Amino acid sequence: MSQTRILVVDDEPLNLAIIEEYLCEETAYSLDTAADGESAWAALESSHQPYDLVILDRMMPVLDGMALLKRMKGDARFADIPVIMQTAAAAPDQVREGLAAGAYYYLTKPYEPETLCAVVRAAIGDRHALRSARSRADSLEKAFQQLSSIEFRFRTLDEASDLAQLLAEFCPNPQSVVFGLTELMINAVEHGNLGINYREKTMLLMENDWRAEVERRLQLPQFSARVAQIRLERSAAGDIRFTISDQGNGFEWQRYLDFDPSRVFDPNGRGIAMAQRTSFSNLEYLGNGNTVVATVGSETL
Repeated sequence: MSQTRILVVDDEPLNLAIIEEYLCEETAYSLDTAADGESAWAALESSHQPYDLVILDRMMPVLDGMALLKRMKGDARFADIPVIMQTAAAAPDQVREGLAAGAYYYLTKPYEPETLCAVVRAAIGDRHALRSARSRADSLEKAFQQLSSIEFRFRTLDEASDLAQLLAEFCPNPQSVVFGLTELMINAVEHGNLGINYREKTMLLMENDWRAEVERRLQLPQFSARVAQIRLERSAAGDIRFTISDQGNGFEWQRYLDFDPSRVFDPNGRGIAMAQRTSFSNLEYLGNGNTVVATVGSETL
């Protein structure tokens, strides 16, 4: 297992020695040191293996800690490296400034060895968790490139929103697609599986009771076993097609494909029309309306 690489930056040799002593019992750590911000920047740029953590003094000559922190956070190569700032500059405004600039933690001198070690372990743990999450996301995307289709089930509003965010990322224009997917998937939950009709939703939104009513109906025996499904398929031509279905009785979908002036002052009723115009190249309801097929055309790829 490779060692965790830490860069310690301080212009006082005694401070460097103290930090090295505090961390020396952690055999998984490999420490490099620098006496000022410019030397630290040179070390960051010349290192063949990225650093996992930087412990940074605030007040130094040549290039101080705040300037180095801002430079790191402004450079994509180093922006995600956690930085623990350790300093005697402990005024509230100074602490806020350091955290606002992107410091992972602001450690004020003097501090106990246990405190430094605990913060270092937390920062490195978070760093590894972030890397793992990114790796899983990359693996999912690579795996999907080998698939022609993938299917998920969902029941709740949160599940619908989370899945919409995930699946939209497979499209070339995720920000516009996520809106349409969210609208269609929430419709499948509230209108489809739970039977909340248009007028009921209008009243619930006006009284700020919509989400509570959705949660209540999800627990009712007649609805608790119902699920909705979304299937994503990539055609040979490159189109991405989403098929969303629910277990409800359908609805008069024809009324909602275009904007209706009679509903202009209602808080709901525009989602399907907006999704058709802004999110998809084609939107088609099937049968009684409990299945909808939304297509992102290959011309946008």
